[in-house]
Amino acid sequence: MVRQQQAAGADLDPYFPANGDPRYRVHRYELALDYRPGPNRLSGTARLNAIAGRSPLAEFQLNLADFRVGRLRVDGRTPHYTHRGGRLRIRPAKPVRAGAAFTVEVHWSGNPKPVRSPWGGLGWEELEDGALVASQPVGAPSWYPCNDRPADKASYQIAVTTPSAYSVVAGGRLLTRTPKASTTTWVYEQSAPTSSYLVGLSIGKYQTVLLGDPGLGGVPQTGHVPVRLLTEFSRDFARQPAMMALFEELFGPYPFGEYAVVVTEEELDVPVEAQGLSLFGANHVDGARGSERLVAHELAHQWFGNSVSIADWRHIWLNEGFAKYAEWLWSERSGGRPAQVLAGLAHRGLAGQPQDLRLSDPGRKLMFDDRLYQRGGLVLHAVRCALGDEAFFRMLRGWAAVHRGGVVTTAAFVAHVARYAAEPVDELFASWVHETALPPVPVALPLPSAGGAIPARPPYPPM
Repeated sequence: MVRQQQAAGADLDPYFPANGDPRYRVHRYELALDYRPGPNRLSGTARLNAIAGRSPLAEFQLNLADFRVGRLRVDGRTPHYTHRGGRLRIRPAKPVRAGAAFTVEVHWSGNPKPVRSPWGGLGWEELEDGALVASQPVGAPSWYPCNDRPADKASYQIAVTTPSAYSVVAGGRLLTRTPKASTTTWVYEQSAPTSSYLVGLSIGKYQTVLLGDPGLGGVPQTGHVPVRLLTEFSRDFARQPAMMALFEELFGPYPFGEYAVVVTEEELDVPVEAQGLSLFGANHVDGARGSERLVAHELAHQWFGNSVSIADWRHIWLNEGFAKYAEWLWSERSGGRPAQVLAGLAHRGLAGQPQDLRLSDPGRKLMFDDRLYQRGGLVLHAVRCALGDEAFFRMLRGWAAVHRGGVVTTAAFVAHVARYAAEPVDELFASWVHETALPPVPVALPLPSAGGAIPARPPYPPM
C-alpha cells in the first residue's frame, strides 16, 4: 500500500494534494438527492462506477465534507472506512484488481455548507430561498462524494427531490420531472465527461424562458429567472444566441446538447460556469447589457474549460485566458472595440502592476488573480498576431475538436500551436507564458481579408 501511495503522489494536484485520488478513475456518477430548503437538509445516495489504475487498490479515497455517512459499500460489500478532514478513506473487504471495474455506494446526510478555501466558502451555498452550487476549484465535496480532481471526468445522472414550489436546474438534459404529493423529483442526465467542480445545480423559484429559436440541429438555450427580473433579462441576454452562432463559427460545434443560464435572486461576486450551465447573480442583470462581456465569457467556457479541461490547476490560464479572449472576439464582432484595442488596454493595465505572475505555474495564491485572465487573453492575441487570422482560427477549432471531452496541459497547447505556425513559436510562449516579465504589446493585426475569419463589418449590430 505504501508503494501504491508513493506512486500516486506524483500525479496529485500540486495545488490541492488533499483533493482527488489518481489511483483510480470514475466513469459515471448516479446521484439521488433529497433537499429541504427550510432546514437546509440534504440527504443523498451516490453510486460511482469506477476503474482501478495500474496497481491493485487495497485502499482509496473520496472527498466528502462533514456529513454523516450512513452506509457505504464497495462491490456490494461493507469496507473499512474513516471519514475525517473532508477525506473518506476506504479499504475494500477485498482489494480491487488492477484495471478492474468496481462500484462504490455511499449514503450521506446533513446540513450542507461551503467548504473553506483561500477564496472563502466554496460549493453548496444556501440562499434566502433555495440553494446553488459554485464549486470551482474544490467545492464539489460540499454536497456529494467524489474523486475531486479536474482530470477525472465522468458522466452524471442527478435526481433531486425538493418541495414542488421550487425549480431544480442542473447541467445536462432534463429527463423527467415527477410530482408526488408536495414534492417533485427532477432527473437530469449529463452524458459528456464532466469534472467534479463543473457539476452545476441551482434550486429556486424561477420562470423558464427560451432564448431564441434553435431550429433544426441548433442548440436549445434556456433561461431560469426570477419573475421580477424577466424584463431586464430579456435585454441583457438577447444577444446570447448570436454569441452561440459566432463561437460555433470560430471554435467549432457547441460541445454539449443544451445550454442553460440561471439568474439567482441574490447577488454573486462573479458568475459561475458549470458544464452546460452558467449561474449569474441579480447584480449581473441591469437591463442595459452591463455584464454582456461576462455572458460571453461564461459561454466560451463551455468549449475552453469544460469540454477541453485542464489536467491540473497549474494550467488554469488555458481556461481563463481563452474565455477572456472570447470576450474580445465578441466585442470585435458585435460593433464594440476591436481585440487589438482591448489587448492594448489590458497590456497597459498589466504594465502598472507587479511582474511576478508566471502563467504556466501561477501558484495557488495567484490562480484567480485578474492578471492571469488579462495576460492569458494577451497570449491568445499574440498567437493570433503571429499566425494570422486564417491559421489562428483553424488552430482554435482544431484544439477544441481534438481535445473534446479530454484534458490538456500548457505543453500540449504549445505543441498544437506549433503545427499551425510558419515560424517557431517557442520564444513567444517562453516570454508570455513561462517568464514573469511583461513582453511588449502584440503587434497590430493586419486588416482582415475578404475571406478571413473576422469580416470587416460585424454581422451583429448593437441593439
